[in-house]
Amino acid sequence: MTDLQSTILCCTPSYAAYLAESIHERGLSDKIKLKAGIFGAEAWSEKMRQEIQNQLGIKAYDIYGLTEISGPGVAFECSDQTGMHINEDHFIAEIIDPDTGEVLPDGTQGELVFTSITKEAFPLLRYRTRDICVLTREKCSCGRTLVKMCKPMGRSDDMLIVKGVNVFPSQIETVLIEQGYQSNYQIIVDRVNNSDTLEVMVEMTQDNFSDNLGKITEMEKSLVAALKAMLGIYTKVRLVAPKSITRSEGKAVRVIDKRKI
Repeated sequence: MTDLQSTILCCTPSYAAYLAESIHERGLSDKIKLKAGIFGAEAWSEKMRQEIQNQLGIKAYDIYGLTEISGPGVAFECSDQTGMHINEDHFIAEIIDPDTGEVLPDGTQGELVFTSITKEAFPLLRYRTRDICVLTREKCSCGRTLVKMCKPMGRSDDMLIVKGVNVFPSQIETVLIEQGYQSNYQIIVDRVNNSDTLEVMVEMTQDNFSDNLGKITEMEKSLVAALKAMLGIYTKVRLVAPKSITRSEGKAVRVIDKRKI
């Protein structure tokens, strides 16, 4: 980026956060000329968007795609940044009840399905994406009238059921960023003595890193309370040193479910 003076960055949001961290550590912020970023391929919250925008000094846009449909570009955010416009010249989008398959009205949360209308070699009919979101047909301030999808809130197949409670990783990420932590974390689900357990391993930032056990314990207690308020169940929190969770250039590995091992 410094050699080519790149102005656009396209990658996963978790890798963008990693690049922002590396740029800051190497003192390269003044040499980076980025203006905008296009991020997709994994779930990311509005809090994470703000974090990336602030760290890189850019506008961060969401892009949606599926390899089975056409790859990236099924839907894309406009300058309004309030949802992604679906390319209706090529796709019919619907929301269904993930349990019954019933088509739901606009504005209702459910599973997103697509029918391709221009794909010839391998057309798809009501392909189930497993992504949970909402569709709206209200006219956007940018002037486009294409149906708009919200940022996926999670997936029907990566939703965790812990002690009978539905838990989405995006809920946990929102709490962490609101509490001042970066988006480097792992969720570990296990079953001990026939009872589900939920643990979140969270990287401390350089600003809040401490080797004072008393301070770390208090920070962990604060996160436990915030997660309990969001999820409704107890979550064990383990704070770890910065950069101790392995980074990935592809999709970040957020969940380790030992109940399936």
